[in-house]
Amino acid sequence: MESNMITEVSSGVCDPSAGQPHRAALILARGGSKGIPLKNIKNLAGVPLIAWVLRAALDSEAVDSVWVSTDHDEIERVARVWGAKVHRRSPEVSKDSSSSLETIQEFIRLRPEVDIVCHIQATSPCLHPHHIREALQMITEQGCDYVFSVVRRHQFRWEEVDKKEGKNPTSPNIDVAHRPRRQDWPGELYENGSFYFSTRKALETGLKQLGKIAYYEMLPEYSVDIDVDIDWPVAEQRVLRFGYFGREEKAAVRLFLCKVSGCLTNGQIFTSVSGEDHVAINARDVAGIQMLQRENIEVCLISNMNEPLSKGLLEKVAQLTGCRLQFGEQQNGFEMELLMKEKNLCWNEVAFMGSESEDREILSQVGLNGVPCDSPVANLIAAKYTCQRPAGNGAVHEFAEYILMLKKKSLLPVHQEHIDRANF
Repeated sequence: MESNMITEVSSGVCDPSAGQPHRAALILARGGSKGIPLKNIKNLAGVPLIAWVLRAALDSEAVDSVWVSTDHDEIERVARVWGAKVHRRSPEVSKDSSSSLETIQEFIRLRPEVDIVCHIQATSPCLHPHHIREALQMITEQGCDYVFSVVRRHQFRWEEVDKKEGKNPTSPNIDVAHRPRRQDWPGELYENGSFYFSTRKALETGLKQLGKIAYYEMLPEYSVDIDVDIDWPVAEQRVLRFGYFGREEKAAVRLFLCKVSGCLTNGQIFTSVSGEDHVAINARDVAGIQMLQRENIEVCLISNMNEPLSKGLLEKVAQLTGCRLQFGEQQNGFEMELLMKEKNLCWNEVAFMGSESEDREILSQVGLNGVPCDSPVANLIAAKYTCQRPAGNGAVHEFAEYILMLKKKSLLPVHQEHIDRANF
């Protein structure tokens, strides 16, 4: 169980602001990342890295506004798509040498209504809404000026020595002759970089005049930080298990709607010498559809009058995949509502994969949506999942795996998601 432990740095306790203070979540996302270019919007497990923390902040219901401070057009676009407000930082605080404190101070100078800043790191994708709520309460209810996140580690430290002097290294936290077992040693607290919450007054003084400081201890499974390329695959596996997937993560998908052109196929049509039209279907995508069907998730292929494939060819594709074909004039929200009533389903029980701007209405309504990486609509919506693979080349299989992963995750008891420290 996570603890909200407080460490007193001085006896002074700041008085809470009169009335309800304005609490702003702020994510700093400069475009000039040196380790991983545009790291903040690179897809992690199908979602832009920054979107993991934006989703947690927006769903926390503890903050009054969620902001992204950036100097980059593409980061601004992604931030707005995912529901954040954007503070366009000045060139003076967009340099390699600019500090986070300088950037935050510029933000509060321009936002006089903000009383508390919840500075959240975009590189901590396993942050959950309850972390934000509980840490913020330490400022609003316990009178803290500054709260930062930590993780408990069981690591033995050694002091660095000059090898030329021939001195033996010493450990500041263990007795070599009595090296403790992990379960017999409480470990030590380290900053994990997930967040730093502070009052406006503390920030205006450059964090030099702090009354009450506290740390918020996060469990190790939530303490994920991404600095260099080698961190990425590890973070991807961790976030799939311990990340926050939004309020819809517990919804059980019962129906998967998949557009044919632009998702199941790449839109290409091949014509034989005899004049017959042919289309290529990736075997992995067919296998992905069959995976869903084995888990009692119905798969329905949908198309409309603008479909470049003939109805006869579409019917052959449906027959090959063992799916029903839903062929309509527009395939808009109204037509899908009729389908929902027919199957006695609600929107959060439906997953949809689309690719074109005409699919935006349905993509925004369903409980779970996905788009191929080469989809034109990927730049227009906040897709719950953006495939690494393109249309007609395994994108459907990839999204099917994601649907099944969420289903498995929703069925797991909460305690199974945590590390058993008694036997670790």
